[in-house]
Amino acid sequence: MTAFFATCPKGLEYLLRDELVALGASDVREALAGVYFSGELATAYRACLWSRLASRILMPLAEFEAGDPEALYEGVQSIDWSEHLAAHGTVAVDAVTAQSKLTHSQFIALKVKDAVVDQFRDRSGARPDVDPQEPDVRINLRLRRDRATLSLDLSGLPLHRRGWREVQGEAPLKENLAAAMLMRGQWPAIYAEGGALVDPMCGSGTLLIEGALMVADVAPGLRREYFGFLGWLKHDIITWRSLFDEARARADEGLRNLRPVFFGSDTDPKMVQTAKLNAQVAGVSGFMHLDRRDAAHIAPPPETPRGLVITNPPYGERLGDRAELPVLYRDFGQTLRDRFKGWRAAVLAGDEELGRALRLRPDKRYALYNGALETPLLTFELNTHDAPARELKPLSEGAQMLRNRLEKNVRHLRKRLTREGIECYRAYDQDLPEYAAAIDVYGDWLHIQEYKAPDDVPVDVARTRMREIARVASDVLGIPRDRVAVKTRERGKGGSKYGQFDQKGEFIEVAEGGLKFLVNLTDYLDTGLFIDHRLVRAKIRELASGKHFLNLFAYTATASVYAAAGGARDTTSVDLSATYLDWASKNLALNDFTGSRHRLVQEDALEFIQKRSMMYGLIYVDPPTFSNSKRADDFDVQRDHVKLLMACKERLLPDGIIVFSNNFRRFKLDHEALDPHFSIENWSAPSIPFDFTRRADIHGCWLLRHPYVNPWGKNP
Repeated sequence: MTAFFATCPKGLEYLLRDELVALGASDVREALAGVYFSGELATAYRACLWSRLASRILMPLAEFEAGDPEALYEGVQSIDWSEHLAAHGTVAVDAVTAQSKLTHSQFIALKVKDAVVDQFRDRSGARPDVDPQEPDVRINLRLRRDRATLSLDLSGLPLHRRGWREVQGEAPLKENLAAAMLMRGQWPAIYAEGGALVDPMCGSGTLLIEGALMVADVAPGLRREYFGFLGWLKHDIITWRSLFDEARARADEGLRNLRPVFFGSDTDPKMVQTAKLNAQVAGVSGFMHLDRRDAAHIAPPPETPRGLVITNPPYGERLGDRAELPVLYRDFGQTLRDRFKGWRAAVLAGDEELGRALRLRPDKRYALYNGALETPLLTFELNTHDAPARELKPLSEGAQMLRNRLEKNVRHLRKRLTREGIECYRAYDQDLPEYAAAIDVYGDWLHIQEYKAPDDVPVDVARTRMREIARVASDVLGIPRDRVAVKTRERGKGGSKYGQFDQKGEFIEVAEGGLKFLVNLTDYLDTGLFIDHRLVRAKIRELASGKHFLNLFAYTATASVYAAAGGARDTTSVDLSATYLDWASKNLALNDFTGSRHRLVQEDALEFIQKRSMMYGLIYVDPPTFSNSKRADDFDVQRDHVKLLMACKERLLPDGIIVFSNNFRRFKLDHEALDPHFSIENWSAPSIPFDFTRRADIHGCWLLRHPYVNPWGKNP
């Protein structure tokens, strides 16, 4: 038995594991972006020929430490390469590296190549040539944490290259990703039940061709003319020929019995012609119905009550302006709802927002990766009992203005949000005085909070406008109405300015800065994550390395999570609320920051800092504007901030930093009282995120350090 490793795109590991088991592999276990397995050489050949999901099939030859170029060179030379490659043969090397001292993959590949050819030159004076396209032997070197795994690449070229693609579009879908979509969409079972396959945005035809070859039992590698083992000295040509002949016989039989149930269309006539050419090369053109058509005009084939609609819609490239895409997805979702009852659907949405724009409830969500881009695959059962979409009244003139403004905001923010990976942001902030609210996006939820309406606006008018805000925001941002939380300023019991909130205890998980947090959009005035402090938290992560970190008025400890992620030696989070500390504990645990290094203290923040002796290298202070808790003295940030910051100074190490922020818009830092004791940097402007520029005074932020002391003279 020999050990092998099959690589694949992230998200396909479990499917690939099951596929390899079906191909006769043993000791199968999944890993990140691949699957380990064992078997005879025939098992690896079978995987190269039959795997629809793998990218490469690697046969490890050696593992060794490679913390420097010399160790790498010696490790490669420990292999007797004459067993694998003739001196007059050709070789190529692929290399990847992660978390290692050797960081340049091209240098690593060159060093591996040198070690191989030098071994031949030293022994015989001859040396192999380099052929990067179709070498006799392709070597793969993976370096992780200075540990090298050296393998032969039996596939030679990526296995998603089936050999039938004559022409491709601008952003072609890889064939192994298409196969995964078809499997997740249950296509083989649907075909067996007599169903059809429909792709209304077919592009170059990848999904349709893969779907046809899959149910026709055509091996995906059957048309490939090159594999990495064909020039390998240990290649077993008899075993390979037997496997290949068997696959060819199965393909002939499968294609004779294939039904013509493959329907594709596209708005671009060039792509339709490309799909026809590719289908012809793949040998399945006679089973395809391809034409030019808009996705909104598709319909099930006649007398076909069951099937799979599967597609990879544009993410912005083919239509140009990203702002047009939610409308495309919404209309397509309506078409599926209206015309394909009883069918299944599988849509590779560009992102979660576009997926929500379909306005269909998926039964499954899968995270797939189209290259480096994470794209959600959504699958749906289009049930016959689904209620038709309710006809909505036309928007009022004011609501239409709101819609135009929100669409403009989203269009303006979109590229940067995508580039920086931001999923929690402010989309609208009282841009129109008549619609006085803030609209915040938390992943695939909306949080709408009403500002005080002008006194001359009647209550019923204000309520109508809030309903319009919720409707427009849900529509523009593609978020279902049941995922929109609205907080209004209706008077509640006791005269509170906000009405009674729900007590659902429902938390949703969102991501920010590569970290995870729990937010509650319904039960409290605030959500648990102040998104206007996004850059403040990033600054804390930047400053935290190696420091003892103290978080006063910690709330849900989001800043403590950032400090821990930035390499803080330990964190201490202080808050008077047991509810918030429990929430803080969950946030820390969600990011694997647990144990005695991360303390949670239920105590008044001012009392804590005044009576403790621990010294800190980084202190974060974000107090409320006012506090009148029964368990502590009243607090007023304007009145009490000097006393608070002076107490923090006593607990600050000589090279330490205090990050002080608050959201009191009329706050004035008392420079007269603080300047003699601190070196103060006003960091308010840099701390305001780009999505909050309409309210640049939403918070203030200052960095305070011990005053500079000139060791050579008077302090300037």
